Amino acid sequence: MLTHEDHVSPFAGYDIAAWLADLARRRGEHAFLIFAPFDQPARRMTYAQFADAVARVAGGLAARGVKPGDSVMVHLENCPETLIARFACAWLGAVCVGTNAQAAGPELDWFASSTGAVGAITHPRFAAMVSENCRGLKWIAVTEDDAGTPASATMATARADSFAALHGAPLARRAPDPLAPASIMFTTGTTSRPKGVLWTHANVLWGARVNALQQGMRADDVSQIFLPLYHVVGLSWCAHSAMWAGGTIVLQPRFSASRYWPVAREFGATVGSQVFFTMNALESQGAPEHTFRQWITARHEPARMERLKLDFVTGWGMTEVLTQAVYCAPGVEAPNGIMGRPGQGYRIRVVDDNDRQVAPGEAGHLLVGAVRGLSIFREYFGDARATTEAFDENGYFRTGDRVLLREDGWLQFGDRIKDVLKVGGEGVSASEIEAVVARTPGVRECAVVARADETYGEVPVAFVVPKTDLSLEEHGALPAAIIARCAAQLAKFKVPREVRLIEAMPMVGFGKVAKARLREMAREA
Repeated sequence: MLTHEDHVSPFAGYDIAAWLADLARRRGEHAFLIFAPFDQPARRMTYAQFADAVARVAGGLAARGVKPGDSVMVHLENCPETLIARFACAWLGAVCVGTNAQAAGPELDWFASSTGAVGAITHPRFAAMVSENCRGLKWIAVTEDDAGTPASATMATARADSFAALHGAPLARRAPDPLAPASIMFTTGTTSRPKGVLWTHANVLWGARVNALQQGMRADDVSQIFLPLYHVVGLSWCAHSAMWAGGTIVLQPRFSASRYWPVAREFGATVGSQVFFTMNALESQGAPEHTFRQWITARHEPARMERLKLDFVTGWGMTEVLTQAVYCAPGVEAPNGIMGRPGQGYRIRVVDDNDRQVAPGEAGHLLVGAVRGLSIFREYFGDARATTEAFDENGYFRTGDRVLLREDGWLQFGDRIKDVLKVGGEGVSASEIEAVVARTPGVRECAVVARADETYGEVPVAFVVPKTDLSLEEHGALPAAIIARCAAQLAKFKVPREVRLIEAMPMVGFGKVAKARLREMAREA
């Protein structure tokens, strides 16, 4: 299996800190970040100001005892502190553990404990939840506000300090090491626990460079970002690519249909990124006069591009592969519905169940060949078995997706082999929800499937076989109890939209739940 150590690295003698120092030197007075919160005036930073803040926070982390290789949890919505904290960890040589801002307490416990996080940076409204669930943390730093909204909660823990207190004396850059771990981002798998995807410094740099090249990013671009920076698309595809080009980022805390177009017009946004439900919401308003030239999307749709008066960069990727490993460049004429062709630096195979390359016009399993620690993630943190199982004997990454290799050579998405739902662009493991539902008193069996939804693309529906000894009252109260338990232990988007009680699970084969039949049942009124 090819790894980064097997060849001369394109980033030898270079790392994230060296990249940031170069940006500060070349683009110092250029606008780097415009933070456009919902309830406060916009905040601006140049590249030089950002680099200075990063070095100072790195100094503050070091003063708190954070050492190279230590993990620091960054539990934030989009805001300037999110980017400062991420780059400060990299400057110091620590590992940033970027977590989903919608995560529930038990999920945070797993994120912190599984990575050995020594401290956390979070918002005021999350401070109590982080403190109560992440007992192993040595310290917690809290931002001044909640992603641009005046803080609605006080620091409800004696362990919490202000993020401003982390600004210390600037820390000198360490010797560059592109192979050093830089970031852990959690991705949804088929297990009941999310897996931590470990990126090296070289991974981050590769993603920034290739994403910028494939999207045609320019130094005069203004990139509007609302997708979360704890996801690969928001971080690598959008923020890092804008930085590689030396452009400007307009950052919003999260999506707002009513604020998107006004912010885009105010700051002259030229590039953006959308998921299924955000694009539908924006298109339903009608596209006003704007300065966008392109959006990143998951599928090529010429008719929609014409209605919105902009171009699409289409792509397929995963947290593990950093970039659009399959993409269609802007300005290319392509059939409706395709996701693209192989991206730069990736070897793509589409194989049948016997690992034979399919013929044009056939569908198969999507495999990605790349270099571990450079053009694909290094490992699943702390899970050697999952890492080994993720790659075939030839070193190709098993994506878990099926695609159609069209006769004209374009690739088109088919379906997910893995039992994963896509809720408003968020990956959701059915088994993760099932593990919570199964612990609800009164549940004998359960299964979770996706149901199509006009707003979110898919939503989870839970099918439950109750225990036979329940009273009539307990039976009637079970759906609400399941919803309440899920709401307490899972992020909001993972909570089932509906719980259906059934007498027995439909089965296929030997002891296997017929989820295809459950999906049919979920579609039925």
